[in-house]
This record gives sequence, structure tokens and C-alpha cells, in this order.
Amino acid sequence: MENNNKRLKEAGHSMHKILFLLTLIFAAQPLQAQQDNKKVFVTRDANGVLVFSDSPQAGAEELNLSSRANIMAATDPTLPATKKPAKEPFGVEIMQPEEQGTVRDNTGSVYVSGRITPMFERGLRVRLLLDGKAQGQPQNNAVFILRDIDRGEHKLQLELFDQNGKLIATSPVTTFYLHRTSAISPN
Repeated sequence: MENNNKRLKEAGHSMHKILFLLTLIFAAQPLQAQQDNKKVFVTRDANGVLVFSDSPQAGAEELNLSSRANIMAATDPTLPATKKPAKEPFGVEIMQPEEQGTVRDNTGSVYVSGRITPMFERGLRVRLLLDGKAQGQPQNNAVFILRDIDRGEHKLQLELFDQNGKLIATSPVTTFYLHRTSAISPN
């Protein structure tokens, strides 16, 4: 008997909860309807500033408001295809000696340095031409030392080769002048 009473009490509490929730739902509906029926009016004051109100005034215009949610169209989440940047062609230039520069060295030594752009990569080789003649085999850097060069005007040029030995760039010709003391008249 006690179990039955307990069950009846629990059922009564559950029923009260359901009735309470239903009462709240039905009570909220008129509030929502009231909010939907509210009107908004707009006028301008003496300074031209917009004034909003819920009561109509002389010269006021009623605004048509909707409580419809702003829904944006879905966008494609995939990233745009990226193009692989085109490989920049290599550039070669002689930095030292300068164009039309003078080198003073009594032993006839000339230090030549070049620059490869965009960047010197593994496998590239550089060869130096002095007065149109190759000075040794291509090497993996752009620094050269020439020995026992005669005095006078000389022309330098660098050649850049790829991993397969194909010529891919040449520098502009650089003209320089080597001064050495004379063996006849050292003073």
C-alpha cells in the first residue's frame, strides 16, 4: 500500500511539472505576439538627427521591421588553387673588379667575385672567361683568383651552367685595367 501511495505522489509531482511547463509555454505566446505587433516610428529633430519611438508623432513614418533572421548563403570552404610561382631566371654579374675599374697589383693577381641571383643552388657551376678564354673548369662558387696577368685592358665574363652542364646564364662583359710597375723603369 505504501508503494502505491509513493507511486501516486511521484505521478502527481510529474503531472504538476508538466502542467507548469505547459502554463509557461502558453503564457509566453501572448508576449511573443505583443512583440511582433510593436510598431516603430522615426522622425527627425531640429538638428536633422533621426529619433526612433514606439509612439506615433506628427510627421513620423512607421518602419516596417521584420524579425526574420539574416541567413547567409553557404560558402565553399576549399582554398583556391595556388599556382606554383614561375621559376625566376638566373642572373649573373661580376661584382669585383668594377666596370672600367683599375686594379693595381705588381704580381699581376686579380681577384674576381661574382653574384648569382636569385640564389646559388646546389649543382650549379660557374666558369670565368678572361678576354674570351675560359680560365679552368667550371666551379661551384663565383670567386676566382687570376695570377700573372699582363698589364693593360682586360675583359671578364661569367658563365653559369646547370646540373647537366647546360649554359643557363652569362654576365655582361666587365672591362677593367691592370696596372703593374714597369720592369724597365720600376720608379
